[in-house]
This record gives sequence, C-alpha cells and structure tokens, in this order.
Amino acid sequence: MKNQILIKKYTQGLVNSIKNDQEFKTLSKQLADFYNLLSDHKKMEEALSSQFLPTTKKMQIAKEILAKGSLAEKISRFILLLVENNRLGLLPDIVEFFPVLWDERKGVSTIEVSSAVPLLEGQKRKLEEKLELLEKGPVSLKYKIEPELIGGLSIRKGNIVYDVSIKGSLESLKEKICEG
Repeated sequence: MKNQILIKKYTQGLVNSIKNDQEFKTLSKQLADFYNLLSDHKKMEEALSSQFLPTTKKMQIAKEILAKGSLAEKISRFILLLVENNRLGLLPDIVEFFPVLWDERKGVSTIEVSSAVPLLEGQKRKLEEKLELLEKGPVSLKYKIEPELIGGLSIRKGNIVYDVSIKGSLESLKEKICEG
C-alpha cells in the first residue's frame, strides 16, 4: 500500500509539470527508454538501487549515464530524484501509471477490460461507446487476455470491478450455495 502511495506521488509530480500532449509523449517515451535501458543492463540497475552504495556514488553514476543520453531535463531531474531518494525500484510502476494519470488530468477514464479471447474491433468499438455513455466522458480502454475467465468480460476502473465472466458467475453461484 505504501508503495502505491509513493508511486502516485512521484508520478503525479511529473504529470503536474507537463504542459501539453506533445511534451507528455516525449517524456513518456524517454522515461520508458530509460527503464528499458536499466532492464537491459541489470548490473547498472543493481548499482543504482543498491542499499550498500552511498547515495553520492549512485548520483554520480546516474549523472554519468544521463549525460550520455539525450533526455529532457525534466526526465533527468526526475530520475535523479528517484535515485537520490532510493526510489528507483518504483520506476516500472511509474512508467505504467504515467499515462493513466495523464489521461485522468485530461478527464479521460482509464478502464481495464479482461476477456478470455481477443475482442473483435466491432466489439471493442461498441464496448467503448457504452462505457463512454456510462462514464459521461471519454474513456481509454486497456485490453488484457485472461483465459481463466472462460468467457465473458471483467471490467475494472480503479478499485471497481464489474465481472460478467463465466468464472465470476460460477464463483458467485458457489458463494450462494455455501451461504445456504
């Protein structure tokens, strides 16, 4: 839970500094590129996240890495902030959460749709239209395949889940039978 609060705090700070969609796209790509660089070079990631290495040394290493890239100053400062506060481990979640908070700022609801099989384009369009009516505004749908659902959909917005899957129906039936 504490990590979720920190992830939101850091991500919100970065989102609040952005002026427009173009800047968001640039910063989002650069942040993801830096994360991918760390993922590809595990020893570098371990050094920057190490509890045994002094923060001054980690900052020096991070500055050297950032100097070799052509990142925007906001992203460089953001990464240095994470390193300085020993929060670089939050970066994967920040990269994932960044577009969600940006959409929220613009009034777009992010909704995760899980299905047992991929939805057809017509089904996706129809679902998006229905959800925009329910949300009374634009939505951004993120699709996931979860074969264990068997059939139907599971729709999640934040902490709210609408489960109209066969698996969900069977679990609901099981609960009713157990209750008597």
